[in-house]
Amino acid sequence: MKTITVFKGDGIGPEITDAVIDILNAAKAPLDYEFFNVGAAEYERHGALVPDAAFQSFEKTHILLKSPITTPVGKGFRSINVMLRKKYDLFANIRPAKSNTAVKTPFPNVNLVTFRENTEDLYAGVEEKINDDEMHSIKIITRHASSRIIRAAFEYALSHNRHKVTCVHKANIMKLSDGMFLSIFRDIAKEYPQIESDDKIVDNTCMQLVMHPENFDVMVMPNLYGDIISDLTSGLIGGLGLLPSMNIGSDYAMFEAVHGSAPDIAGKHIANPTALLWSACMLLEYIGETDTASAIRRAVDEVLAEKKCLTPDLGGTAKTEEYRDAIIAKL
Repeated sequence: MKTITVFKGDGIGPEITDAVIDILNAAKAPLDYEFFNVGAAEYERHGALVPDAAFQSFEKTHILLKSPITTPVGKGFRSINVMLRKKYDLFANIRPAKSNTAVKTPFPNVNLVTFRENTEDLYAGVEEKINDDEMHSIKIITRHASSRIIRAAFEYALSHNRHKVTCVHKANIMKLSDGMFLSIFRDIAKEYPQIESDDKIVDNTCMQLVMHPENFDVMVMPNLYGDIISDLTSGLIGGLGLLPSMNIGSDYAMFEAVHGSAPDIAGKHIANPTALLWSACMLLEYIGETDTASAIRRAVDEVLAEKKCLTPDLGGTAKTEEYRDAIIAKL
């Protein structure tokens, strides 16, 4: 049995976490869990966003399944996600987007993976106030961080039988920062002659993704572009409720749904746990439990294909627990 840390989050976080744990248990996943409440609600109760015991647990287990956590917009505390990524050097954010049978979209053949550098760039939130009328955000790109995310993308392509890696950048304007990222990409690409490589400016990438997403395979990019483009790819397959994610470092790994905590529907039992469940499947693969992950994925695919028991965001009327039970029945 492998012990993992679980952050239940807030908003819909606890509901979808409970559903996912029930499915993992039904699939006989060889996991033990250490559960912690984190986020805004925990802060209001005990004055800490993340209890010390939760950090200690993650530092012991090295694997975290994290449910959505509310982040205030424009004020208040910084994102817990950003804090965790920096604190544990979770440098690679990997988000696969694949078409499914539940949601009809104009793009039935999407099967791509976004590699997002996770620790620097504008998204890291390095800002300063010059005066009341001027604020600066600082874009930081380093050779070290760029090299390891680019190499991770090529290694993933190699090990997952992917054929192409695309670098996404704005080097035509940001000639120093994005220029270096692109230069490093081109150098590393030479080490992988069996993998096709190309590059696209970020605005063109967005246009191409909503016209011909089937032309993309693995994409690698700095932090902010990754945040935006990975959400775009979720729209191609039916929404954030269907997009899993993992954050990998040298010593720690965090698996999370990329959607928000949706406080407007918290407690209504209509939240879709699929993204967190598929993130848990990535966790299982990470620890070598590929058969269990495959069994859960097959069960989800069958439920999605039948379209008899889907949550409202997928066009159905099922409660979270009904959708959970349908997956368990397939298992």
